[in-house]
Amino acid sequence: MTDRLWIVPGPAAARSRLGWGRQTLALIGRTAHAHARFVLFLASLAVGVMRDAMRPAAWRRTVRSEFRRALGQAVGGGLSTALVTAALIGLIMVSQALYWLGEAGQRELIGPVLVIVLVREVTPLLVGVIVLGRSGIVVLSEIGELQIGGQVRTLAAQGLDPFLLLVLPRACALAIGSFTLGILFVFAALLSGFVVGSLLGAVGISVWSFLDRVLLAMHPADFAVFPAKMFVIGLLIALTCCLTGLTATAQDEVADLLPRGFVRGVVAILLASVVLSLAV
Repeated sequence: MTDRLWIVPGPAAARSRLGWGRQTLALIGRTAHAHARFVLFLASLAVGVMRDAMRPAAWRRTVRSEFRRALGQAVGGGLSTALVTAALIGLIMVSQALYWLGEAGQRELIGPVLVIVLVREVTPLLVGVIVLGRSGIVVLSEIGELQIGGQVRTLAAQGLDPFLLLVLPRACALAIGSFTLGILFVFAALLSGFVVGSLLGAVGISVWSFLDRVLLAMHPADFAVFPAKMFVIGLLIALTCCLTGLTATAQDEVADLLPRGFVRGVVAILLASVVLSLAV
């Protein structure tokens, strides 16, 4: 009979494996705790914005001034980018839908196809990314610099509420700016696609008949879900960027906050779009 040699791990090896397992669990726990903490803070900020936005006493002169400035930056800063992107989408998507559906003899499907693809899905995602890149990053840079430099603590020490002065006006401004850019994006994409389709000879109706077909293809829920998507996406972008800036430490740099806030903003856009699309 062949003797078998069993090597029994000693106490040191067992403690090493146990320590490695604890370190892994600790890393997972810290990561999950940080993400859960961020989500809870984000939800509390959203509730605070919706509550205080309805209170006239919250809209003091300084808050109104910040709101007008942030709204001008959100709409004016992203308008040219949104219109150029919409023209490209009209050239690539709308005109091709007009041409190929016309060639297939399915012109009655033009309205439903454009509503499902352009209005419900493409516009909220692209406008959200534009608002995030043109306005959200600006908000993150401003608040991040104030937090790192200690000005936020100075405002609180002077009796000024940083939430009302910094978060509330920017959140409302980006929500309204996102909705405004979304409406302009849809109309610009449809009109540019109609013009290109007319030049290709794929359109045999007037522009008013074309827009009427698109409106008739929209379900009653679309008239509620599309504005809700645009408002929620703009609000989440603002809150994500504000919270990323407010949670910065003195050891952070603004350059380190930008990619962090951009990734969080993109995730928020995708989640909001998917959840609200499932509600249709």
